[in-house]
Amino acid sequence: MSACEFESLERTLESHLPETELSEVKRILFGKETQKLDLPTCAVNAATERDFELKGYRFEAAPEQLRPPRRVRVGLIQNRIVLPTDAPIRDQIDAMHSRVGEMVEVAAMCGVNVVCFQETWTMPFAFCTREKEPWTEFAESAEEGGTTRFCQELAKKYNVVVVSPILEREGLRGTLWNTAVVISNSGSVLGKSRKNHIPRIGDFNESTYYMEGDTGHAVFQTQFGNIAVNICYGRHHPLNWFMYSMNGAEIIFNPSATVGALSEPMWSIEARNAAIANHCFTCAINRVGTEHFKSEFTSGDGKEAHHDFGHFYGSSYVAAPDGSRSPGLSRTRDGLLVVEMDLNLNRQISDKWSFKMTGRYSEYAKELAKTVQHDFKPNIVKE
Repeated sequence: MSACEFESLERTLESHLPETELSEVKRILFGKETQKLDLPTCAVNAATERDFELKGYRFEAAPEQLRPPRRVRVGLIQNRIVLPTDAPIRDQIDAMHSRVGEMVEVAAMCGVNVVCFQETWTMPFAFCTREKEPWTEFAESAEEGGTTRFCQELAKKYNVVVVSPILEREGLRGTLWNTAVVISNSGSVLGKSRKNHIPRIGDFNESTYYMEGDTGHAVFQTQFGNIAVNICYGRHHPLNWFMYSMNGAEIIFNPSATVGALSEPMWSIEARNAAIANHCFTCAINRVGTEHFKSEFTSGDGKEAHHDFGHFYGSSYVAAPDGSRSPGLSRTRDGLLVVEMDLNLNRQISDKWSFKMTGRYSEYAKELAKTVQHDFKPNIVKE
């Protein structure tokens, strides 16, 4: 079995471990068990007819005397591109709108309040080819572009907050950004969050396409809680998650595009670590499939020229502040993960572990300020 055919770690464990051992292995690997959601039959049937995986899970919090539960349902959508990478640009965008639109409809059937798509969801992940054309044609306005208008209609129709990561073209200067547009369930554009960190590793060397973000660590207050968007490579930077949390994020989405040979051993760890360290929920989303490009490209690492950069392994999941996480979606199939969470769990875990209360932030700030000075000398004690 090749890497791209391997369905999921969870399925393999369930297929080969005795039930008595399976529960303990899952407890150690995934933390406290998340309960399955009872999803509507109409949604299950629609997902089957439209050929995508549908899973649902629930994170519970303890009952409180002074606060009612704050239950929110999020939907994570992972998918492969619909048309070949050399199809006309407009056809590719329209096909993606159609595919994701039908998945959002199923999310609405499941009562989802906030839905998030994968990184630059309207296009192939072409940044690694180093070609500007035709890929920059996918870039569009975050406020007035066709994809934002499409998402506004979804938001109004289904009363859902939409997080739409796109390649943004800004204003008269035409600056390109890797941007997540956040659209309120009212249909209005609430704001945008730009990718803070640009990868420079192997095929993923994207600095010739777009700039490091300038929106800081924006958090968006919605009817369903305070949300933030930590785009792709930002998940490797703990301080990036931390700053979204310090600005009040209760749920941090991490829309990504990453392949197995590069990052898969890190995938199940990073968003989960961030949920634990920052007393919040994190949502990791990755695309699936292998995207082929007409022109060969190289990585600048001595490897032979190639037409693709590997298998996007999906495996989207949600992690909770208590260290538990949901099972992931498939490594190979389009999918919708529906997760219900009680946001009261954030404060409950904060009260238990007190990571933020015991953090020595003023000390860190002083020392960090020193490290960026040209005359910085590490605090090393020598004999």
